[in-house]
Amino acid sequence: MIYSMTAFARRELKAEWGTAVWEIRSVNQRFLETYFRLPEQFKSMEPVLRERFRKSLQRGKVECALRFVANDAAVGQLSINEDLAKQLMHAADWVQNQGTTTGVNPVDILRWPGVIAAEEADMDSIQGDILKEFDLTLKDFIAARATEGENLKALIEQRLDGIQVEVDKVTGFMPEIIQWQRDKIQARFEEAKIELDATRVEQEMVMLAQKVDVAEELDRLVSHIGETRKILKKGGAVGRRLDFMMQEFNRESNTLGSKSINTDTTQSAVELKVLIEQMREQIANIE
Repeated sequence: MIYSMTAFARRELKAEWGTAVWEIRSVNQRFLETYFRLPEQFKSMEPVLRERFRKSLQRGKVECALRFVANDAAVGQLSINEDLAKQLMHAADWVQNQGTTTGVNPVDILRWPGVIAAEEADMDSIQGDILKEFDLTLKDFIAARATEGENLKALIEQRLDGIQVEVDKVTGFMPEIIQWQRDKIQARFEEAKIELDATRVEQEMVMLAQKVDVAEELDRLVSHIGETRKILKKGGAVGRRLDFMMQEFNRESNTLGSKSINTDTTQSAVELKVLIEQMREQIANIE
């Protein structure tokens, strides 16, 4: 499976304790880099999340964000510190017995720090739910990378087919081109009234054929096509390997262009460079 470095995934979890929304997005990057935007109460989860990314991904700049909204209606049962409340009431009675009217309201007693408290939410349980939702989001994210990777693979294979077409064209042109060049040189000799023995003419023709012969370059291009298809079939984190193959393709197309003595082969060399550049652009997105 080929994976793209560009993808996005989002999941929303609603529970009694509130709502949590995960968003994961990534773009091209030479190595794996992870960035997090987490609410303060969930900062401790960052090392765990980073490790899960490391085990699942090889390359890319990944941004992970969590939005959390607590459910106020889910506040735990209220508890009263009866001992403290009694002490406050006795203190108010004593002050009143001293001849001072305190006018203490029971609500004021309840407002005193420590008298009444709500049960704290079980954060361990909440984090467990949110981590499970993260795993599902990560799974969606990897699936999105795989889908985009398959699209990139198809585009690259189309360009490989195009390169094979150009190789076949040039291969078909070569006998005609060499014969055309032989006739051209022979005609020039005749116009200049230069008499050369047959052996010398044949030597010149052999030297010319060697200069314009691109059979080796064409064979290498065919070999590179086969190797690139093998890499695509193998899958995994193959972006760097594919980028290296583009360098090899480019080297052969440059040599083909430099040896060209015919508009047809020149046109094919230009088309090869266009196809190779298109593949390079797609490969830049592959993990």
